[in-house]
Amino acid sequence: MQLLKSPLYLLLAFLFCTSSQSFSQAQDSITWMEAVAPPFFIHKGPLKGQGYEDLITEIITQNLPQYEHRHMIANISRHYQQWKQGEKSCALAMYKTPEREEFAYFSIPSVFTLPIVLIITKDSFERFGGDKNVSLQNVLESDSYIVGRSKNRSYGIVFDELLNTYGNDQNIYSFEGGELSLNLFKMLMAGRIDALPALPEEAMYLAETLGFKEQIMTLSVVENQQNNDASITYVACSKNDWGKRVIDDINTVLVELRPATAYRAAYERWLDPSSINDYRQLYQDVFLTITK
Repeated sequence: MQLLKSPLYLLLAFLFCTSSQSFSQAQDSITWMEAVAPPFFIHKGPLKGQGYEDLITEIITQNLPQYEHRHMIANISRHYQQWKQGEKSCALAMYKTPEREEFAYFSIPSVFTLPIVLIITKDSFERFGGDKNVSLQNVLESDSYIVGRSKNRSYGIVFDELLNTYGNDQNIYSFEGGELSLNLFKMLMAGRIDALPALPEEAMYLAETLGFKEQIMTLSVVENQQNNDASITYVACSKNDWGKRVIDDINTVLVELRPATAYRAAYERWLDPSSINDYRQLYQDVFLTITK
């Protein structure tokens, strides 16, 4: 008992607490920015935390114990702001574009999806030519349709170039704000736009959630079928020394984790069962072979 009360014991206890506190304070952190865009991230309701980007982010963070992980709900414009300011921020599944590479570092591919499609209402199918495959260039050049897009969201380099080259005030409606896909989907159902670019699983999730599943359909975009760029996204972090170090650590984790069934299954959960076998083949032949 005397030892516990001795000055030496109290000094050792103080030094231990001080060193532990210093270690905690010294631990680096990553703020993971998450858009409100089910089924990528699901922030509320019975499926909260079960979006495929929720699940993949969790898998990655569990394997980066050297960092304290925080989460921020942020639209794409806020993503840009954080990176341009050099904040300790990252986002899981971002298309790599020349604009973004000016202020963000990118990992090796982190998520592999089916390519972006156009969502339309079934009653407009004949207006779009009555074919399940359409050329986005032809759609825009016709000036017969209004395509909704999320401001600052990338749909892949090829898709973005088409929107930027052939889009204008008459055939493009740009929307900025929260719940981008949801609000554009509501505009589609209200007849304010004629088509909406989205991932297939995103389209089906929104349609089922809002009760419009039997009223919409997806059209494959022929320009997206010429390469796999539209299916591949990356982790992006601020372009500074901190971001470079974090990306190096994330790459090490991705190389180990991407072949795991649990990693692939996070996305498969949201696919039509008929698409899973084709997806797995592409995952093996394309996604896992890209290491830069």
